[in-house]
Amino acid sequence: MKKLLKLLLTTMLISVLVFSLAACGGKKTPKDDTYNQENQVEKDDTSKTDEDKDTNEDKDTNDKKDETTSNEEEKDTSSESDIYPLTITDKYGKEITIEKEPKTVVSISPEFTETIFALGAGDKIIGRTDFCDYPSEVANIESIGGLQEFNIEKIVDLNPDIVVTSAHVKDDAVAKLQEQGITVLSLSWNESFEGIYGYISTLGEVINKKQEANELVTSMKDKVTEIQKAIEGKEKPTTYFVVGYGEGGDFTATGDTFLSEAMALAGADNIAKDATGWAYSIEQIVDKDPEIVICSDKYDSKTTLESLEGYKDLTAVKEGKLYEIDENLFFRQGPRIVDGLTNLVKIIHPDAIK
Repeated sequence: MKKLLKLLLTTMLISVLVFSLAACGGKKTPKDDTYNQENQVEKDDTSKTDEDKDTNEDKDTNDKKDETTSNEEEKDTSSESDIYPLTITDKYGKEITIEKEPKTVVSISPEFTETIFALGAGDKIIGRTDFCDYPSEVANIESIGGLQEFNIEKIVDLNPDIVVTSAHVKDDAVAKLQEQGITVLSLSWNESFEGIYGYISTLGEVINKKQEANELVTSMKDKVTEIQKAIEGKEKPTTYFVVGYGEGGDFTATGDTFLSEAMALAGADNIAKDATGWAYSIEQIVDKDPEIVICSDKYDSKTTLESLEGYKDLTAVKEGKLYEIDENLFFRQGPRIVDGLTNLVKIIHPDAIK
């Protein structure tokens, strides 16, 4: 009996212990809650730190953008001050200082007018000569007269920032304009393609179109290179370019002229290449009897030459090889000179350029 009672007490004690342990295992302790709370706070702090980091990075990015924009604006603003004042040596060897970008220009030169338009600055021109007729927009610009006999008073009234002239303008006219306090830049092309490239670049600098001028010159040089490739290896026919004729004398593209260089680039053998000063004689022309004769498409030149003594007996005239060409493409030594060169090649080597 005692044994049985002892067994029952032992069993009851074990049951109490088991239930107590089970109860302890199923309950969260304050320590557990504190751990989880700390974990949550740490997680929240980490999230907040990441948000702050993103905010700071956005702020830094925006600051950098603002700084970049500011620098670009500063660069754009300072671009003109980096260029001007600009000093250019004119055809007289005199240094001309241009204090700021010219907003208004009077052009006493058809080639300069064409060049300024080609550079995208035609709106700057407020005065031009009667001979400035290209592009067509120049018709809306006030004329100041001829190339040599122009109205100085009108130019003074227009009050341009600068007047640009080429070699044909008389020295005393330039001096009179300068005496009125007007900035005058006279340029010369030095009778060569390189000279033309040079004055286009100079004009680009003067009117703050340097990049456009560089692009234009590069384009012109590329076209000349293409022409040279097209006529490479071809025979060069003897050629005479009529510049003037009649009672005043005969004139042509002698070897010291820009036009003679153009003829050589077009693949022609200029019969007057050994002469200088534009002058030639009808006797020399008849003696050399060129295969091709080229004349202006103006002044009824072709019809006149076909019946003029000396010229009418040339083999080229008899065989229908007297050709007309737009003289403005040559005598206005500007951007369209490459068009003139192309037309010249089409006459001399018609199969070279399609």
